[in-house]
Amino acid sequence: MIATTNSFAATCFVILALFRGSSSFTTNMQQCRSQVLFSSNSGAEVVTPTELPDSLEDAAELAAKACASLAETNVGGRCRVNFDTSAGDETYTILKTSTEFMQNFVSCMCYQMIPGLQEQRQHEMMKVAQARAELQSILDAEEATQGGESSSPSGDEEDEEQKKEEDPRKAECIQILELGGRDADYQWDGPTARVYFPDEGSAALARRDWIGRSASEAKVPPCVQMSSCGGVQIQDVKKDELVFFFCPKASESDSVEALLLETETSSSNLKLTVFVNPNLVDMGVTGFGMAGRRLRERLLDGLVDAYYLRTLQWGALTRVWPQAYSVWQEDEDAEGGYKLIKALPYLPSNPEVEDIYDIANGDGKERQGGGFLDQFGDFVQGMTRL
Repeated sequence: MIATTNSFAATCFVILALFRGSSSFTTNMQQCRSQVLFSSNSGAEVVTPTELPDSLEDAAELAAKACASLAETNVGGRCRVNFDTSAGDETYTILKTSTEFMQNFVSCMCYQMIPGLQEQRQHEMMKVAQARAELQSILDAEEATQGGESSSPSGDEEDEEQKKEEDPRKAECIQILELGGRDADYQWDGPTARVYFPDEGSAALARRDWIGRSASEAKVPPCVQMSSCGGVQIQDVKKDELVFFFCPKASESDSVEALLLETETSSSNLKLTVFVNPNLVDMGVTGFGMAGRRLRERLLDGLVDAYYLRTLQWGALTRVWPQAYSVWQEDEDAEGGYKLIKALPYLPSNPEVEDIYDIANGDGKERQGGGFLDQFGDFVQGMTRL
């Protein structure tokens, strides 16, 4: 028994020595201690809780506003967006379940941060509205003409002349509606927003579903271009102002680093790089050793959670920068169906979230910081979510 205890203690000592040698681990542990101190003295500190979004579109808009505000404080910087509404259900991949959110989020970001794009959209919408109203007027006039009978030959001649004048305009209105208000030879020549998908198959699928065959079918602005993290890179990134890495995996971590370096070096007008649902540290690919720590230091350390939403079996955890992380519980009697049970200035670990729920429902006691092994366990749990 003594030998087993000594062996376990020796193992813990090796792990402690190994991780304390990493600057990122030391920084994380210092943050953890400061967070515990903040929590224990929260009576004097006021944190603003984050409200839950009303819909997926609302979540995308909130995330875009938070990223845009963050970009104003750190031009050319990086941030992170986490959106997971699976509530632990692994039937579908995170890429599939967050694709609709991503499409809305990218559109909102472009309209907020790409110069001239919002004005062009308004101009196109006005042309579409005018063409739709004029086309309806022409159709109403045709219906009235067909329903009535001319009383004289001269009336027939006037109707024929009117039809000849209206037919070209009718075709023009139909074309405007089909092109979504754009000119037939329209080509976007402004700044670019580039979305990197994990593989070429996902990028090709997005080109089909997001851009469509015509402007009227497009679900994203014309400035958006799709690329993949893998394969041969032939795109010109000099005009990229917004860059999104959508669900990058640990197996593409080297490609992500290379693409990020190329973009930040080549693009003089880069405003923001956003990692959406990154999974760059994986036990089976990078491990939690030296490779995982260095990757974390290069890509993940310092990333601000501009937006965070994770649904739970009993509620949700959300955050909109710079507000607090907020834990919400389902409650039929509360307004909106949820009640706030905790607001925190940091991202709580999975065990801490469950503790918050248990305490709020009278099923547990609050942890008082815990020893090193508790903190180390929370650290490893956090690494698995990256």
